[in-house]
Amino acid sequence: MKETAKSRATFVFIAGIARPLLNLMMAKKWEGTEKLPAGGFIAAPNHCTEIDPLVVGHMLYNQGRAPHFLAKAGLFKVPGLGWLLNATKQVPVERSTTGANRSLQVAQEIVAEGGAIIIYPEGTLTRDPALWPMKGHTGAARLALEGGIPVVPIAHWGAHEVFPRYGKRFHVFPRKLSRVVVGDPVDLSAFSGRPLDKATLTEATEVIMAAITGLLAGLRGEQPPAERWDPAKQQQAKHGRFIDRGQPGPETEAQ
Repeated sequence: MKETAKSRATFVFIAGIARPLLNLMMAKKWEGTEKLPAGGFIAAPNHCTEIDPLVVGHMLYNQGRAPHFLAKAGLFKVPGLGWLLNATKQVPVERSTTGANRSLQVAQEIVAEGGAIIIYPEGTLTRDPALWPMKGHTGAARLALEGGIPVVPIAHWGAHEVFPRYGKRFHVFPRKLSRVVVGDPVDLSAFSGRPLDKATLTEATEVIMAAITGLLAGLRGEQPPAERWDPAKQQQAKHGRFIDRGQPGPETEAQ
């Protein structure tokens, strides 16, 4: 994507602050970065800590790809932060159908210009007690199938030890290792020509989630659960801090 001078300058400013801090807080190991497409693509990572956008963004920026996230619309109203999000051309996401469609349109424009758009298919921090990827939303699959856009699965592990899910403080000592692995673009050819109805998008989303989970299983050296965590079945809200609804303390679970 052709970044504006303002966007490039803002990214350089942010990177000049964020990269040294991230390198100080944790060691890093990145694998599979050569699999990132030369053109536009959707990056689909797992989501288990509030700081993982920094981890994924760090990796992409170091590969010469400015990261553009779909971010909650409310964040754009926060003084200072909102200015940075707008200056770096992040994409606000609203919960309404109209707002969501508009967000996907902007994301499609970014990808069409060769940019990288980061979409967390889970939509929020995983509710899974063991931090495995939970049931995904269909936005990434819809964008990919509508525009023929490659979806690159990404898994990371270790940053949650520095800042646990819904944590209140950083745990920098002893120094932790953050690992990121980039997978091959997800094969969605089986869905070509099919109507983009709920069934198709749900199936395609599960293929994407399976790719992310497989990468994470390799990082963790563990087997994921046989059944993916579904917040609806657990009577949990799809968005927001589920601890507010009387669920077990996730900071304890994450450690």
